Amino acid sequence: MLSGERKEGGSPRFGKLHLPVGLWINSPRKQLAKLGRRWPSAASVKSSSSDTGSRSSEPLPPPPPHVELRRVGAVKAAGGASGSRAKRISQLFRGSGAGGAGGPGTPGGAQRWASEKKLPELAAGVAPEPPLPTRAAVPPGVLKIFAAGLASGANYKSVLATERSTARELVAEALERYGLAGGRGAGDGGCVDAYALCDALGRPAAGVGGGEWRAEHLRVLADAERPLLVQDLWRARPGWARRFELRGREEARRLEQEVFGAADGDGTNAPSWRTQKNRSRAASGGAALASPGPGSGSGTPTGSGGKERSENLSLRRSVSELSLQGRRRRQQERRQQALSMAPGAADTQMVPTDPGDFDQLTQCLIQAPSNRPYFLLLQGYQDAQDFVVYVMTREQHVFGRGGPSSSRGGSPAPYVDTFLNAPDILPRHCTVRAGPEPPAMVRPSRGAPVTHNGCLLLREAELHPGDLLGLGEHFLFMYKDPRAGGSGPARPPWLPSRPGAAPPGPGWAFSCRLCGRGLQERGEALAAYLDGREPVLRFRPREEEALLGEIVRAAASGAGDLPPLGPATLLALCVQHSARELELGHLPRLLGRLARLIKEAVWEKIKEIGDRQPENHPEGVPEEPLTPEAVSVELRPLILWMANTTELLSFVQEKVLEMEKEADQEGLSSDPQLCNDLELCDEALALLDEVIMCTFQQSVYYLTKTLYSTLPALLDSNPFTAGAELPGPGAELEAMPPGLRPTLGVFQAALELTSQCELHPDLVSQTFGYLFFFSNASLLNSLMERGQGRPFYQWSRAVQIRTNLDLVLDWLQGAGLGDIATEFFRKLSIAVNLLCVPRTSLLKASWSSLRTDYPTLTPAQLHHLLSHYQLGPGRGPPPAWDPPPAERDAVDTGDIFESFSSHPPLILPLGSSRLRLTGLVTDDALHRELRRLRRLLWDLEQQELPANHRHGPPVAASP
Repeated sequence: MLSGERKEGGSPRFGKLHLPVGLWINSPRKQLAKLGRRWPSAASVKSSSSDTGSRSSEPLPPPPPHVELRRVGAVKAAGGASGSRAKRISQLFRGSGAGGAGGPGTPGGAQRWASEKKLPELAAGVAPEPPLPTRAAVPPGVLKIFAAGLASGANYKSVLATERSTARELVAEALERYGLAGGRGAGDGGCVDAYALCDALGRPAAGVGGGEWRAEHLRVLADAERPLLVQDLWRARPGWARRFELRGREEARRLEQEVFGAADGDGTNAPSWRTQKNRSRAASGGAALASPGPGSGSGTPTGSGGKERSENLSLRRSVSELSLQGRRRRQQERRQQALSMAPGAADTQMVPTDPGDFDQLTQCLIQAPSNRPYFLLLQGYQDAQDFVVYVMTREQHVFGRGGPSSSRGGSPAPYVDTFLNAPDILPRHCTVRAGPEPPAMVRPSRGAPVTHNGCLLLREAELHPGDLLGLGEHFLFMYKDPRAGGSGPARPPWLPSRPGAAPPGPGWAFSCRLCGRGLQERGEALAAYLDGREPVLRFRPREEEALLGEIVRAAASGAGDLPPLGPATLLALCVQHSARELELGHLPRLLGRLARLIKEAVWEKIKEIGDRQPENHPEGVPEEPLTPEAVSVELRPLILWMANTTELLSFVQEKVLEMEKEADQEGLSSDPQLCNDLELCDEALALLDEVIMCTFQQSVYYLTKTLYSTLPALLDSNPFTAGAELPGPGAELEAMPPGLRPTLGVFQAALELTSQCELHPDLVSQTFGYLFFFSNASLLNSLMERGQGRPFYQWSRAVQIRTNLDLVLDWLQGAGLGDIATEFFRKLSIAVNLLCVPRTSLLKASWSSLRTDYPTLTPAQLHHLLSHYQLGPGRGPPPAWDPPPAERDAVDTGDIFESFSSHPPLILPLGSSRLRLTGLVTDDALHRELRRLRRLLWDLEQQELPANHRHGPPVAASP
């Protein structure tokens, strides 16, 4: 009877949560490298600020005329080494900018280099320098710029360039040479901005005439870079060639990042390319020098000109030279701090030591992050590979061994943030979620040994700063969260002075030895649990079967005075305990066992009712119809099970959906064990569906069986008895006419029974919808059958039926069922309305008008009522009532009776369960049953102990 949209194959289906999963995997070594870069050591924090000059990515004005860059060839001529190209960029600027100032070896050059090393101290005021003699302009050179597909027919264009020509200027000249808009004469730099000059590195393919060019590396030059200097600073290796290309800026950036950037990973000329690329940016004027002040010319700077010149010189020095003094100072401080860590450092003086020892000691000075949670390693597996600090780089952090995936179908390996190499670590061992707000949550994977503050962790639990998290037999971490402020609680929660996590079962108060409490104090805690009103029911897996059987047996026998939904509440407490505190695979097994116990109990109850109400009675023994009181007593257990199973099904559906959601968040949707668990849950839910369907079928069966004997009175009884007054809306059952009381009594008994059992409102509506559907079909079929051959279709009898039907609808309206009754009694009402039409008015109507006024009736039913209508002795139906030829087949072959198989389908209610498992238990009967079950579990635990170790149930101290 279940709807196809809600049930497929006897098992409900739930929509799964698909979260985008597919983040990049970060290795621990990369994380440690990032940690060293982002969080400096303690020594570096204590040292003074670095004097390293920063480079701005924004282009600055061109250099002043009195400061000049020298090419590599000029440096060689002045006595530079043959390997000057491998020297640092800063060595290019040691010589004088003018020819008469002396070479690098002159005293003037030495004095200038000394002043540059002391530039941070001399930046406040610089003495005026002697005027620099002007130098003749360097003759321009010719630079080939290839079009790279921007213009057809031309391979390259030659442009004039000097050492001061920037990439932007050369782009403008090249565009002018290629005939594209945006040259220097265009007066608009928009087109120049759309193009970029690229330094391409490649090799010609084998072929005639040198072969076709094939670029393998490409770098986009900044607008302020000097292409001629870039060309002179480094040369391509043998077999390689380089050239300058003009490309669209967006295309060049894309090629640099996607195509040519990926080629660096193959190792072909990658180190030299990256090194020379970075050097060329600094040497070619990537950070251009500031222009001199007005009127300064090439003479001696005055006023702020000296300071401005010092700043310009600092921009032309490399980072390594500017930070040399600060680096030496920091190294000295780190050595002192490292020596302070050695034994007896306070009593000994610093002595020269191997620098490698100092570097190794300084690596141990790790400063923890200040804006992210992290884990501090207390015990590891391999000291040479384990790290000290593991930082959470995202809200969800996964510990595991990684490796190949164990799922079917060859799916990729699961995502792991921290790799642990111990043999007992699973591929996905544990998951920690730390959102913006505390607390964090830790959840072990299936079968993963995880401890939380020394206690075995089976389900998800809260993780607070200072908690100990043990993974397997080797790893032990302490969780820290600097965002919470302070250093955590005053006393760690894992110390034995306060209780830790309680193991499942009521005997934890006596079995726990880590809490540090005495036997009397633990006995009081156990007594408070046994007699408490908290909705908690602890048990061990070995006691599960006895506990579930006791709950189902008590509910089936009706022992005690439990509230209507008491059995579902107790069973939901068992499900909740399994979902929170027991292992991951325990919940599906519990649900299957629970569903089977409920099905067996319901089946036994149905058999008992069937034995008392047999279908076939012995011959000669008349069957006694069921009274409303008798049917209410028989159906009460079934209605109770239907109500409890419905609420339990909604509660279990929520738990299964939570399990699927957690699996989707952890990326385990295709895990075989999870799929097996979900199949077991589906089977359990299908059994609960079957229980609801069976109880619903049996309930409406016995109710309709009782109605079958009372409904004919609505067609035969006369409500207009002598001296009787018709009751008004909302009248009591005793005030109704005698012929209607049996039928209304069945409706009233069903309404009281569903209300007392607290059946879900959706199921109450569907129950009465089925009863009204049966009543409408039964009365309409009786009306069609009794009108054949007897004077039944006449105005006087139709008025009596109409009055009885109106009284029933009015009474149901007062009971809150008027809308449902009006919908299901519509066809019977229309048929009776047709018979209530006065004879004279009915004779004036035609077949087409009657079909329009009574569309609910089929052509066969309408023709049957008209052909048997009593117009008087010897009078037959008029020709106007004859159906047209188009509907003659429907009249002849149509069925005049209603089918009972077209009943509405059973639709299970959606939404959250009505069970309330929060707050204290206020119902005294439920509290007594809860206490009884707790003491039963206590007795089962004590029976497993030796006689001399058993304890009697403790008694709570009087307040």
